[in-house]
Amino acid sequence: MAARAEDLLPVEYFHVVFTLPSEIAKIAYWNKRTVYGLLFKASAETVMTIAADPMRLGARVGMTSVLHTWGSAMTHHPHVHMIVPGGGLSPDGPRWVACKPGFFLPVRVLSRLFRRLFLDGLMALYRTGQLAFFGDLTGLADAEAFASYLAPLHKTEWVVYAKPRGSARSALN
Repeated sequence: MAARAEDLLPVEYFHVVFTLPSEIAKIAYWNKRTVYGLLFKASAETVMTIAADPMRLGARVGMTSVLHTWGSAMTHHPHVHMIVPGGGLSPDGPRWVACKPGFFLPVRVLSRLFRRLFLDGLMALYRTGQLAFFGDLTGLADAEAFASYLAPLHKTEWVVYAKPRGSARSALN
């Protein structure tokens, strides 16, 4: 771990978590590779898009993401943990743009973009036949049933969490 800490930037780091609602976790259980891939893609695109917005940070950021599929209660609970440096490169590349101390990006804004990107991606997977449904979800093979199942999720708040982690070394712990 000490060797990895030398590779990190001497800036504040943030721990950001993107969690799928339980209704989506049920679909993910039977479609792990596809849905988890979408979870990585939508969460990364969310952070990069909001961070690049000149009204937010106005920078190109990087991150390290790790998938967790089970919660502390040992229930299926898919979520991605990210470690993100508190800033990024300016759009033209040569300069560092730091975020405000202790504040990376607004979680409500992250949550809403993540929700939209993920649901749009899930619908695309459905339309291209990349999702399978088993057990109590078999009815979702019908397009109207699938759309009805997802409809309430467009209006609910999705859980996105962001917390300062301090230095590079504390981000790894």
